[in-house]
Amino acid sequence: MKGILIFIVVFGILVFVHEFGHFIVAKKSGILVREFSIGMGPKLFQIRRNPTTYTIRWLPLGGYVRLAGADDESKLDPGMTVVLQLNEQNEVVRIDASESEIPIEGIPVQVTEADLVDDLIIKGYENGDENDPVTYHVAHDATIIEKNGTELIIAPRDTQFNQANVWQKLATNFAGPFMNILLGFVVFLIWTFTVPGPATTTVGSTQANSPARDAKIVTGDQIVAINGQKINNFDQVSQQINQSKGKVLHFELKKNGQIRKVTVKPKAHKIQKQTVYQIGIVAKSNENAVVKLKRGWDTAVSTTGLIFRAVGNLFSHFSLNKLSGPVGIYSQTSQVSQMGFTYVLAFLGMISINLGIVNLIPIPGLDGGKLLLNLIELVRGKPISEEHEAIVELIGFGLLLVLIIAVTGNDIYRYFIK
Repeated sequence: MKGILIFIVVFGILVFVHEFGHFIVAKKSGILVREFSIGMGPKLFQIRRNPTTYTIRWLPLGGYVRLAGADDESKLDPGMTVVLQLNEQNEVVRIDASESEIPIEGIPVQVTEADLVDDLIIKGYENGDENDPVTYHVAHDATIIEKNGTELIIAPRDTQFNQANVWQKLATNFAGPFMNILLGFVVFLIWTFTVPGPATTTVGSTQANSPARDAKIVTGDQIVAINGQKINNFDQVSQQINQSKGKVLHFELKKNGQIRKVTVKPKAHKIQKQTVYQIGIVAKSNENAVVKLKRGWDTAVSTTGLIFRAVGNLFSHFSLNKLSGPVGIYSQTSQVSQMGFTYVLAFLGMISINLGIVNLIPIPGLDGGKLLLNLIELVRGKPISEEHEAIVELIGFGLLLVLIIAVTGNDIYRYFIK
């Protein structure tokens, strides 16, 4: 149960932050955001703050944004009955298309024709009177109650995504992946304060009955050199000890301005079926806030570099085992949750940066595919036709769906069957 809850939280944060990036930049660019949802599935709660409807849904798995566009236009089919509310200028300001048993107060109209994008009109018969067709003009900011009960503003042509300039489109599409990468960096900066500071070359403590104790190494000794090689950081100490293969090492130690030399013979230990060599010292950590922040930043940068290289390697040597879907993420999250809060934080930072970078791959269906179309528009000086763009996205979505199914099947085999 703990693993499931942590997975929901981690996955929810990743998707929410991604969608929030699209949301905030779209709003700033003048693109209509019809709905911003927290969670998925049936609606639990909604509140509208012009022009966006904010909803909370039952399944706590991320969320989504609905940008006004050709694929999200409000439509009324001929023959359906709607209830219209009018303002003092006799313009339609609210449309109930939910066909609910408890409609809003207004005029029942059987629709014969409707255009909520360009002409902003509704034609039909009031109260079923087919002898007297009526035409209603719809206000630009009118709202419509959909069949699922969600009330949204309609999407006139001038508010739609495709009407924005190419730079606004680029910024909106890039904002989602960017927010995931930014979240990863922020998480690593938080993580660095939840664990001891970076190890220094000064001894913090020694273990009983260890080679370090036998060599009279004590707390406060600074390791200056090993076998004549100058030591700058504790990683070099660990490397020298492990590479010794048990051979005697000559340490130069400094304390209170005095230098002394000792010999130490590392002892072999079995850790996870691997032989490692240790002398039984624990380094003193550097708790300086600036040093910790630098460690967090460097960790985020190195993680970003590793993921970029992994993505490049994926294209040169493709394998399903190099990919993970929700099932794989769930399994990894469950394992990490057993290791403690700091490991969950580090995992969240890593997976967030990974999600951001993967989403930038120029494949239709991903944000990177949309960015590629935006760049083509920038070069051509005009957008690709909506029909061609829809075909490209449909093909890309189909291929992406096949890949998701393959990855999910492979994850189930790897983590639950094999």
